[in-house]
Amino acid sequence: MADITAASVKELRERTGAGMMDCKKALTENGGEMEASVDWLRTKGLAAAAKKAGRTAAEVLVGVAVAGTKGAVVEINSETDFVAKNEQFQSFVRDVAQLALTTAGDVEALKAAAYPSGGTVADKLTENIATIGENQSLRRTRVLEVPQGAIVSYVHNAAAPNMGKIGVLVALESAAPADVLTALGKQIAMHIAAANPLALDDSGLDADLMAREKAIAMEKATESGKPANIIEKMVQGTMAKFRKESALLSQLFVIDGKTPIADVVAAAAKDAGSPIVLKAYERFQLGEGIEKATSDFAAEVAATAGIKKPDPVS
Repeated sequence: MADITAASVKELRERTGAGMMDCKKALTENGGEMEASVDWLRTKGLAAAAKKAGRTAAEVLVGVAVAGTKGAVVEINSETDFVAKNEQFQSFVRDVAQLALTTAGDVEALKAAAYPSGGTVADKLTENIATIGENQSLRRTRVLEVPQGAIVSYVHNAAAPNMGKIGVLVALESAAPADVLTALGKQIAMHIAAANPLALDDSGLDADLMAREKAIAMEKATESGKPANIIEKMVQGTMAKFRKESALLSQLFVIDGKTPIADVVAAAAKDAGSPIVLKAYERFQLGEGIEKATSDFAAEVAATAGIKKPDPVS
């Protein structure tokens, strides 16, 4: 049987909101596997849906840049959040976001791009590591473009103009006036930052994710003991709700809590007297998907002093 540590119980509690004993039981039942334990708790009705991003771990900044009908977003990581306040680093993020507009969302092409002060982006990154004293990396970039309309950006928890913890781009294709598109795009971008949709519409939802959600819904419905035909309807209803809440166009607008985003766009188009199509979006949250290595300071001190480490929770 796998050792169940206090740290793993704590992590599972943070991810699911379930009680300590329930988390311990889930880990025990699933051999210590974190994702399987999350699913187990959800099938028992003991946990909320797992967070898309998991534990946000990496530090520093997401930067955005817009030029005409093209926009770019970049994520640049470092070891600590202190670097985000460094003017040299902020200047680097600003420059890289602008250069990203020319690289079609390709990280390697962006690293190889000529940096304004000389050398390449990769060279400047190496210089920053040496002068600032922390390891850094250019993790990812995306570019959105429309033939006509607007790319609107929004940064949440801004550390400086156009850079912060969450960066969003919204692509609106339309012949409507620029001020109309900018206002609409800003509202939608703020919604995206808050609601964290998984896809533009339900056809874009990840197939593996949908299969996992369906398996959880089926197990929960089966435990109700109802007839097979009722169970199938329960599963269909659960999945329909998940698709609606996960796809941007069907999500309810966070500003009023009742209007689907698709209807918000349609109403704006009607007022503008011109069709507006929400073509795409990008949402970068700093460090999403990265698991940060953590150290147990007390354990390190104990080990140095030759004190036996406490036994794991069993």
